[in-house]
Amino acid sequence: MTACRACPRLVAWRESVALEKRAAFRDQEYWGKPVPSFGPLDASLLIVGLAPAAHGANRTGRMFTGDRSGDFLYRALYEVGLASQPESWALDDGMELYGVRMAAPVRCAPPANKPTVEERDRCSAFLREELGLMTSLRSVVVLGAFGWQAFLPLLGAERPKFGHGVEVEIGGLRVFGCYHVSPHNTFTGRLTQEMLQDVLRRAAG
Repeated sequence: MTACRACPRLVAWRESVALEKRAAFRDQEYWGKPVPSFGPLDASLLIVGLAPAAHGANRTGRMFTGDRSGDFLYRALYEVGLASQPESWALDDGMELYGVRMAAPVRCAPPANKPTVEERDRCSAFLREELGLMTSLRSVVVLGAFGWQAFLPLLGAERPKFGHGVEVEIGGLRVFGCYHVSPHNTFTGRLTQEMLQDVLRRAAG
């Protein structure tokens, strides 16, 4: 998966970002490849995001690591007992997830954080294969409408309308909708720590 070059636009973007870098990270070596999922394969809870951030997971090589979205998510996971620490900044930072795995329907950082529908669909085989291997999976938290539209068809299901706190049962899985942990949502208060932690507790319960 980390050698995939199926989407020319995404390949060009992830690699150019890794070469040019952000000034704050100019002394670091960027990952610059598709980002694998993070967490135990026998997890009972799966968190589905959107795609790696250009200077977050595209830099660190681990989902939701090294950016503000990840900071918000890991803090919530820590507070509800699903992560070993409240922050994640690098592959070797000691972060462990307890019964949780993180994945994205698009594994490469997209320009402007907006993958195309074609890129989403081309990448879906990786998440579909992963679902088949997660034999202990019971619940899924999907962050944002894009992830909702990408994930539900993998279950062979019609897509109920996305909304924060929505819960549906499909094929024996409990699937929860949650606003994405993007700064646009967290800085404006559209998504608070209390709201996110409530969804995580329900999904882990």
